[in-house]
Amino acid sequence: MRNLRRNFERFCFKNRNWGIPNLMLYICLGSALVYVMGLVDGSNTLYSWLVFDRAKILQGEIWRLISYPLTDSRSHPFVMAIFLICYYSLGRSMENLWGTLRFNLFYLTGVLLQDVFCLVLGGVATASYLNMSLFLAYATLYPDSQFLLLYIIPVRAWIFALVDLVIVFYSVITMTVYGFFPYSLFPLIALLNYFLFFGKDVVNIFPVSWQANARRLFRKKSQAGPQVIRFKGAGSYEASVAKPKTPYTHRCTVCGRTDVDSPDLEFRYCSRCSGYHCYCQDHISNHTHIQ
Repeated sequence: MRNLRRNFERFCFKNRNWGIPNLMLYICLGSALVYVMGLVDGSNTLYSWLVFDRAKILQGEIWRLISYPLTDSRSHPFVMAIFLICYYSLGRSMENLWGTLRFNLFYLTGVLLQDVFCLVLGGVATASYLNMSLFLAYATLYPDSQFLLLYIIPVRAWIFALVDLVIVFYSVITMTVYGFFPYSLFPLIALLNYFLFFGKDVVNIFPVSWQANARRLFRKKSQAGPQVIRFKGAGSYEASVAKPKTPYTHRCTVCGRTDVDSPDLEFRYCSRCSGYHCYCQDHISNHTHIQ
């Protein structure tokens, strides 16, 4: 599976210009057109021709399989404009990072997964969860970017993303309890493209400090004791290890933790510092070198 993912990423990188450039621009412009036509035409004729309808698709109106992302509508024009601008900005940022091919595959995979689920089990495919997967992908790639809540309060993207995930899982559980299974699984199917494309990288949506604490909590304690890297020609170091003058063998120069009070830590000696300075695993790559 790891090799398959690596080969896929390599293929997307080599052919990053394939596909439809500025895909989100066309989707947002199309959504704006459908919304404006709905305001002008009270019967919503254009909307009814593009929205997902399982019965009409089975009758031959197959364009509905790919046209329903244009039917995302909001109650107020200002709210609709804000959402469309946001989706376009998110899509452009991801396309610039991933390339046109990979972004096209990401978005169209979400469309295909919703189509298959709704055709087999019934229901209506919507653009809401599809655009949510777009936001989750952006928050995973840029977790520290900020959005303005109520256009005033800055909130980091990963906070919004975690709230969205909680709402999704809560809705799945609630609909299952009330007997809407298997259609209650639709939110998860709609976000499946997000989990397929990111794999274990979905953990990047969490702050780095949370990830470090989780690794430390679930790390298995080493039975062989702390691992030490010894440099050639370190005669004085060998002597100090042979006859320790302190109750511990290794002590971190930054935080002061030792192999006695923290036996599960690993310690290293920095080759760039002048002399023999020991550091724990949390500070070996994050300290000021002593000259």
